[in-house]
Amino acid sequence: MTDPDIPQLVAHRGLMHSCPENSWLSLEAALNAGACWLEFDVQMCRDGSFVLLHDDNLQRISDKPGNIFELAGTDLDRVSVHEPNRFGERYFPLPPVTLKQTLQLLERYPQARVMVEIKEESLQHWGVNTVMEKLLGCLQDYREKCVLISFSADAVVWTRNNSSLQTGWVLHAYDRAHLQFARDIEPGFLICNYKKIPPGNDPLSGNWQWMLYDIDAPELAMQWAARGVQLIETPDIAAMLRHPQLARRSCR
Repeated sequence: MTDPDIPQLVAHRGLMHSCPENSWLSLEAALNAGACWLEFDVQMCRDGSFVLLHDDNLQRISDKPGNIFELAGTDLDRVSVHEPNRFGERYFPLPPVTLKQTLQLLERYPQARVMVEIKEESLQHWGVNTVMEKLLGCLQDYREKCVLISFSADAVVWTRNNSSLQTGWVLHAYDRAHLQFARDIEPGFLICNYKKIPPGNDPLSGNWQWMLYDIDAPELAMQWAARGVQLIETPDIAAMLRHPQLARRSCR
């Protein structure tokens, strides 16, 4: 079996199976486990800074009320993202990290590449132009390392039209309308939950790489690779990289 037959694994919000998602603890654990690729989410705060956070509120991640759009980056010092509903107080206190901090920390890992997902809530709240102009300003110096991804086609098109950054479009649905629009905007990556692809269908080929997510079984990852999928996003990259074939694509 040659390396092209083995998918590259992407750490979904870091090693989120074992660590609080989107924290530096989670990202570094994934890198230390051998991840070559990370994926994380960002939301834009009141002052235009970006924090690694999936939701637009703090309830799930900290068990405290609070809307991220009402906070500035300097307010994050009083927040802990230790996911108490999953981990209790095991990781308390765990401060969130900003995008700027994360990109600086990633300089320690020159082999790592990252998919930065700008969440639709931020785009809807602040406006696509406002968010994307600030976000691309943050990513510009790291453009060889980063891919901008989003469920928002507008964000993908904005990035393509205003920067040299690679893009990835996350599909809300795997249907004719989405696939036709993918041909129109030609992102570098098409991203989808594997369960949305109808049984028996191979992912549509085009001028992109496919990434499927929510996969935590090595055998399933290998099956999709045989059907043309280049990247597999997983919540437990440490366990996946214990598979002897997948381990051949490790960066550890």
